[in-house]
Amino acid sequence: MRLVIAPDSFKGSLTAREAAEAIRDGWLAVRPSDQVVLAPMADGGEGSLDAFEAAVPGARREPVMAVGPDDQPVLTYWLRLPPTPGLPGGTGVVELAATSGLTLMRSGLRPFEAHTFGLGQAIAAALTLGVSRLLIAVGGSASSDGGVGALTAMGARLTDASGAPVSYGNLGAGRVARVSFDGVVAPPPAGAVVLTDVDNPLLGPRGAAVVFGPQKGASSDAAMRALEGNLAHLAAVVDGGAALAETPGAGAAGGVAFGLLAWGATLSPGAPAVAEALGLAGIVTGADLVITGEGRFDGQSEAGKAPTQVASIARAAGVPTALVAGAIQASVARFSAAASLSELAGSTAAALAEPARWAREAGATLARSV
Repeated sequence: MRLVIAPDSFKGSLTAREAAEAIRDGWLAVRPSDQVVLAPMADGGEGSLDAFEAAVPGARREPVMAVGPDDQPVLTYWLRLPPTPGLPGGTGVVELAATSGLTLMRSGLRPFEAHTFGLGQAIAAALTLGVSRLLIAVGGSASSDGGVGALTAMGARLTDASGAPVSYGNLGAGRVARVSFDGVVAPPPAGAVVLTDVDNPLLGPRGAAVVFGPQKGASSDAAMRALEGNLAHLAAVVDGGAALAETPGAGAAGGVAFGLLAWGATLSPGAPAVAEALGLAGIVTGADLVITGEGRFDGQSEAGKAPTQVASIARAAGVPTALVAGAIQASVARFSAAASLSELAGSTAAALAEPARWAREAGATLARSV
């Protein structure tokens, strides 16, 4: 039997590669003679750099010292993909989770102060080195700043009513009186593409504050309303902001996608881009089963997340797909089988305490079911 294992990361507990390896180990403990191919996935969130690096020969890490979302320094990197005839400067890949992500908040969540300045530094670094195209993976943000921090790092001037620069976070977004792009670094010749893993607009009941604010520390309705109000103020000040705010995906990563749209970027679902770079369609062809997964499979998973993309590619190749997830909170009708780490471990807390162990058990459970 030929098996392809292509999960996304289990955010905060396992990288995509670690998850794939644990599932493989559990499977082979039951079916040691099977052929297993690992194809770690990403959807524009955490792990996108790893996925591109594994998929593209000649990809090179470029280090950058960034200001993290909590104002602490972060030594990280962006990825430079090799040049092609149409892209002589190569493609730069920047990951927000590596510069401004939730996992970088070392002293607790700060929903109004956390920012994306570090993301803007990485973008500026890539453009300074002359990449022809830029891919910006924006999942996993710690902030709801609407891109204020990133744009400031890229050379934009966002000032308050007195003409002073605003702070980088959500509070700053609520104080912007004027936005000037006169000094901002320009998008590269072949464009800048924001890879998103959601299709939420900036504002409203499906917007950045309401849907994603709680995971960034907005623990009350009043806090979410305040986040929303500050983002709405920013949208009202930016030229064309009202229309940009309604763009599907503008609410991604606390609204940083909105800010990057205002700069001149375009939006694209992240999972198809990563799958194309991996050559996933070719990898699954001829397989007997594909296993995908992520930390939490829920209603958002249908909106462009990696497991849904993997399942669609496998279905087109006539290959069934099984799901492994830390928690399953939505219909799994599209999958031939499913295993929840929380159910196997007896609780979410137990699964989070030993994620690799329970991912191995999930692999073994699925192997016994075929």
